[in-house]
Amino acid sequence: MRDTAIEDLLRELAPRVLGALVRRFGDFAAAEDAVQEALLDAAMQWPTEGLPDNPRGWLVRVAHRRMTDHLRSEIARRRREDTEGVRIPRDQYLAPPADAPDAPADDSLTLLFLCCHPALAPAAQIPLTLRAVGGLSTAEIARAFLVPEATMTKRITRAKQRIRASGIGFRTPPAAELPARLSAVLQVLYLIFNEGYTSTEGEALHRPDLTTEAIRLTRLVHRLLPGDHEVAGLLALMLLTDARRPARLSPDGSLVPMAEQDRTRWDRDAIAEGTGLVAASLAATPRFGPFLLQAAIAAVHDEAPSDARTDWRQILGLYRLLRALHDNPVIVLSQAVAESKVHGAPAGLALIAEVADDPRLAGQHRVDAVRAHLLEQAGDPAAARTAYLTAANGTLSEPERRYLRERANRCGDDGPA
Repeated sequence: MRDTAIEDLLRELAPRVLGALVRRFGDFAAAEDAVQEALLDAAMQWPTEGLPDNPRGWLVRVAHRRMTDHLRSEIARRRREDTEGVRIPRDQYLAPPADAPDAPADDSLTLLFLCCHPALAPAAQIPLTLRAVGGLSTAEIARAFLVPEATMTKRITRAKQRIRASGIGFRTPPAAELPARLSAVLQVLYLIFNEGYTSTEGEALHRPDLTTEAIRLTRLVHRLLPGDHEVAGLLALMLLTDARRPARLSPDGSLVPMAEQDRTRWDRDAIAEGTGLVAASLAATPRFGPFLLQAAIAAVHDEAPSDARTDWRQILGLYRLLRALHDNPVIVLSQAVAESKVHGAPAGLALIAEVADDPRLAGQHRVDAVRAHLLEQAGDPAAARTAYLTAANGTLSEPERRYLRERANRCGDDGPA
């Protein structure tokens, strides 16, 4: 089995194994440490010894041994576990064996809501979930939040300690508690998907393991809350966006912008499902949330036969609604592109100027990338080239860097890019 395939399998199994240990022992922080050790053992052994018959069961057993060692080394905790084991019915406290027929196949949804418990500050909920459920590294999460890795490590550690100290139970919350956690849950899933769709660093543009996991988890939330239109909107947005993934890279690995993509390669089944969710939600509610509006924009893009025949006026109107509803300067960058399509590049550039100094965009290479595109459209190749190169120097993604430098070179050759 290829090492990359094993990595994908381990990423998929990690939250399920973590859920089994938290369900059994109740100690989130120690359970995650044990799972990480089990994953490391698997990554070292499976490529040479082969995949076990039951990979999840193998990981649970190894992690269980690590937890047992941990508990034995702490006598006070062992006594507490013994006391709790008497007080709480065994079927509520212990997870069934990994190989048992009634063993939970997936604790990911419960783990997701645990990480988004109201006892945790919002600033801790999202990073912890990205780490425990999404499988992102602390460094990747730190980049997403634009903070140093050491700062993010402390934030995640404090969150795990808070879960331990508060005695939060491992269970899917009752209906009355769901609204308090849903916003953080949806934001987490959106960030996981985005990291998978456009990786923030490295040679690969996509990380399909993350997009697939984000869609899978969002489907679970949608089944839990079928009448919530923002959940449906987020699922639709993911499906409609991921549908374009097959056309985003050329045969030589170069990034292909949406305007130039071969739309016959888009996933029509995913588009049909996504547009169906959008249509049903828009018809069912007069109140539109940001995810539903973004899904509606994605649906207009995906249903257009070409960039030239896209209904840009409708997209611009949706972006204006979205901006009025949701104060996010990143949304304005996308709106600027739509503005330029309808009213010309200068109008788009003026919109970028309104938010360019927003501190939330500090360090974001996309500001210069969008500005460069509009400057090129406005007929200012020298300024466009400068902006493209600035954007290229600001991204850690190799496919994006190559694309931006190629665009810079198209704008004129005043020296090596």
